[in-house]
Amino acid sequence: MGWVLMSERDVRRIEVLTEILSGRRTVASAAIVLAISGRQVHRLLIRFREDGGGALIHKGRGQASNHRLTPGVREYALELVRTSYADFGPTLAIEVLLDKHGLKVGRETLRTWMVEDGLWLSRKQRRSFHQPRLRRESYGELVQIDGSDHRWFEQRGEPCTLLVFIDDATSKLMQLRFVPSESTDSYFGALQGYLNDHGCPVAFYSDKHTVFRVNKPDAKGGSGMTQFGRALAELNIEILCANSSQAKGRVERANRTLQDRLVKELRLAGVSDMAAGNMFLPGFVKQFNEKFSVLAAKAENVHRRLNVQASRLADILCHREQRHVGQQLTLAYDRRQIILERSDLADKLAGQYVEIYDFADRPLEVRWKGHSLPYRVFSKDQRVSHTAIVENKRLSHALATVKAQQDITHIPKVMTNSAKGGYKKRPRQLYGPDYKAEIEAPPAVEMTA
Repeated sequence: MGWVLMSERDVRRIEVLTEILSGRRTVASAAIVLAISGRQVHRLLIRFREDGGGALIHKGRGQASNHRLTPGVREYALELVRTSYADFGPTLAIEVLLDKHGLKVGRETLRTWMVEDGLWLSRKQRRSFHQPRLRRESYGELVQIDGSDHRWFEQRGEPCTLLVFIDDATSKLMQLRFVPSESTDSYFGALQGYLNDHGCPVAFYSDKHTVFRVNKPDAKGGSGMTQFGRALAELNIEILCANSSQAKGRVERANRTLQDRLVKELRLAGVSDMAAGNMFLPGFVKQFNEKFSVLAAKAENVHRRLNVQASRLADILCHREQRHVGQQLTLAYDRRQIILERSDLADKLAGQYVEIYDFADRPLEVRWKGHSLPYRVFSKDQRVSHTAIVENKRLSHALATVKAQQDITHIPKVMTNSAKGGYKKRPRQLYGPDYKAEIEAPPAVEMTA
C-alpha cells in the first residue's frame, strides 16, 4: 500500500494512546475522549504497540469500494448518453438507461461521470452572468416601461396592475398609474399623462409584451406594428424591446421596491381602490424621486414639446383599424355588424375601406378621409367570447369581467303547463274540532202575484 495521509481523527488517537502508555490517562478516560468503547480502545492499543501509528489507519482507505461498478459499465453508460441522450439530465438519463437498456446506475454516480466527461455542467457552471448596462447620459433619452401585477391594496381591495415609467438616466419615476391589467387602452391612458407632464422622450424601452410588439412576423393583416407602436410612430417616439428582463433591470428593481414601499404607504393612507390610489400616486412619486433619483451624466433635457392639439392626440391614442364596406353598406368590427346610414357620401363607399376609431371613453367613430359617418349597430356581443385567447397578464381582469357578466345574467323562468292554463294555487285549508262549515244562504226568490 502506498503512502496514505493521516486524518485528524488518526492523529488524535495516537496522542491519546500515547498518554495511556505513559500512564497519564486511563482506558476509561480515553474511551470518553475518543467516543468509542473501552474494548475498542484495547484493540487500538494492541495495534499501536505492534505496528505503530500507521496501524491505526483504516485498511480500506485509498482502496476502491467493494460496491464499485466495473469500468466497462461506466464506458457503456457514457457511450449511450453521448450518442443517444446528450441533452438529457442525469435524473432522466438514469430512468431511460434502466427502462430501455436494463442498466442500473445511481443518479449521483451518473452525474459525476457526465461532469467528468463534459456531458453535463454543474449548477455553478450553468450560471449566466449579465453584463451590466451603463445608464443613458441624458434625461428623457430612454424611458423604461413595464406593468407590475400585484395585490397593491393587500386584502382591502382587488389585485390590479401598476404601470411604471422610469427614466434610465436618472431613475426618476416619470409616470405611475393603477389599471385593471396591461392592455393597449391602459398604456394609452398612461402615455397621455406622460406626454402632458413631460413631453416626448426619444425612446421607450419595454419587454416583448404584445402591446408593444407583434410576436408573429408572418401574421396576416395589419401594418406589422401594434396599436401602441403605431401611436408612438405618429408621435415620432421610438419603441425598443429588451431581449431579457435583466436588460431592463432598472424598472424591474423599481417594481420590487414599489411592491414593498408603495404597499405600506397605501396601507398607512387607508387607500383601498384604484381611483383613490391614482390620486395618491403624484405625492408618492415626488417623495420617491427626492430620495432615490440621481443626476444624469449630462444636464440637458432631451424631451421634445408635444406640438399636438388635444383632439389630434385623442385620435392618435385610440384603437384604429381599416374595414371593408360591403354592398349593403355594412362592415364588421369586434363581433359587431355596423350599418352605415344612407347618404350621398355613404352610397359611394360600397367596396371602399373606412377607418374605425375606437376610443376608450366615448363611442367609436367610422371615418372616411376625415369625414365622420353616422351608423347604427345591428348586433353587439358584450361577453368575453368563448375560447378567447387571454394573455397571462390580463387573465385576472378577464376573469373579473366574466364573473360580473355571470352575476347579471338573467335566468329565464320556465312556466309549467298548469301555470300556462291559468291555475292558481289556493292556500291550505285548516280543519279542527271547532270547525264549522259555512252554509251559503239560498238565493232569494222573488214572490210575484
